[in-house]
Amino acid sequence: MAAGITHHFDHNGTQIAYRLREGAAPGVVWLGGFRSDMLGTKAQVLDQWAERTRHGFLRHDYSGHGESGGEFREGTISKWLAQSLDAFERFTSGKQILVGSSMGCWIALRMVSELRKAGSDRVAGLILLAPAPDFTKDLMEPKITPDQRRALEDHGFFEVASEYSNEPYLYTRALLEDGERNRVMTGPIDTHCPVHIIQGLADPDVPHSHALKLAGCLPADDVTVSLIPDGDHRLSRPQDLEMLVATVENMVSQVS
Repeated sequence: MAAGITHHFDHNGTQIAYRLREGAAPGVVWLGGFRSDMLGTKAQVLDQWAERTRHGFLRHDYSGHGESGGEFREGTISKWLAQSLDAFERFTSGKQILVGSSMGCWIALRMVSELRKAGSDRVAGLILLAPAPDFTKDLMEPKITPDQRRALEDHGFFEVASEYSNEPYLYTRALLEDGERNRVMTGPIDTHCPVHIIQGLADPDVPHSHALKLAGCLPADDVTVSLIPDGDHRLSRPQDLEMLVATVENMVSQVS
């Protein structure tokens, strides 16, 4: 299968776009953020790394994102989680390292939980960039204005201008309610694998206190936290990308 070509698979009637580079284990699975797609800078850099090192690399677009079908406003954490698990089961084999960005970190943590429940131990490690698990409850709800609450009640959604796109972010009642059901930072999180968190201290979207709260939920002997003093939310500067690749290489060596 050509790694540079987008393919699709059917998930409950929705066409989910993915790109697969076949290669050695441990492979890497990319999980993008809210309103991001699999052709972003970090995913492309990881694909180049996989080509160079001949490791497997899988990336996909959630429904309503990128080249996938479906409506964004119909998306929830549960739906995007189910699509990610489906892609993982269909297209990977052997040990895998999940690399999540922002909301993708939430998906990654939920994937580990669901896979462990199913008796799978194929997740060998987690690399979490600007992690935003539980963002609907911890980061969004405290900032919802009275006007936005009225919009939720009257229309089922509200919009917020985005710094990263001309299109506003859309938050639905379904997303918020489903987020409550998928919370992970309510107690200890046992991933059964090493976790490396990379967080920028200049991130305007996810405060570093959120990353440190997440680290506090993880076993101390399995978690590493790297704080980047001038790092923003995207973590896509050349020095950030170098750190990402080095972190992946270190974890590959650790879990091989």
